[in-house]
Amino acid sequence: MFVNEIFTSIEGEGIRMGYPVTFIRLYGCNLNCSYCDTRYSCEGHDGKEMTVAEVVKRANELEVKRITLTGGEPLIHKNVEELVDELVKAGFEVNIETNGSVDIYPYIKKENVIITMDYKSISSGMVDKMNHKNLKYLRNQDVLKFVVGNKEDLDDMKRIIETYSPSCNIFVSPIFTKIELPDMVDYIKDNKLNECRIQVQLHKIIWEPSQRGV
Repeated sequence: MFVNEIFTSIEGEGIRMGYPVTFIRLYGCNLNCSYCDTRYSCEGHDGKEMTVAEVVKRANELEVKRITLTGGEPLIHKNVEELVDELVKAGFEVNIETNGSVDIYPYIKKENVIITMDYKSISSGMVDKMNHKNLKYLRNQDVLKFVVGNKEDLDDMKRIIETYSPSCNIFVSPIFTKIELPDMVDYIKDNKLNECRIQVQLHKIIWEPSQRGV
């Protein structure tokens, strides 16, 4: 598989926010979101070919037992399920960050695996690519994430939540510089979305927003 980068930092968002983690970022994506902040993971062929065994070996060397498998879109890779299984076998807890377009069913019965799945907003330009079956697969330990830039995105998020009643954790994040946080808070309160948590990307507060490897 083609690996963009492997590094240790802190989890910048989601249910493991603040914990030290090792990020395994695979190269390539099947979507083209307007607000993508990791273009380097799907443009310019930045990375190298690695076997599953080499990736697991590198993760072991970094000595952090929480893994975030991300991209790009990690689930489009041929050997990614084998990689997840080998990481779990090696004692890692694996958080799979996926864009919502790829079937997550093969991963929902795996132990020590968390799925953090986007539902792409209207602003992304990719909302029509979403696999709605995935919304029923998400478990209590998983995350459904919305990234929003305006009220239209928030209204669409509300529609999805009310239509599918997901049993997982629900997070909403702002598109960087596109929406005011107080407006998001007011929307959540006014619409009684009491199971929805607002989050910011912690790594963009600690470091420069465009900095890599953090």
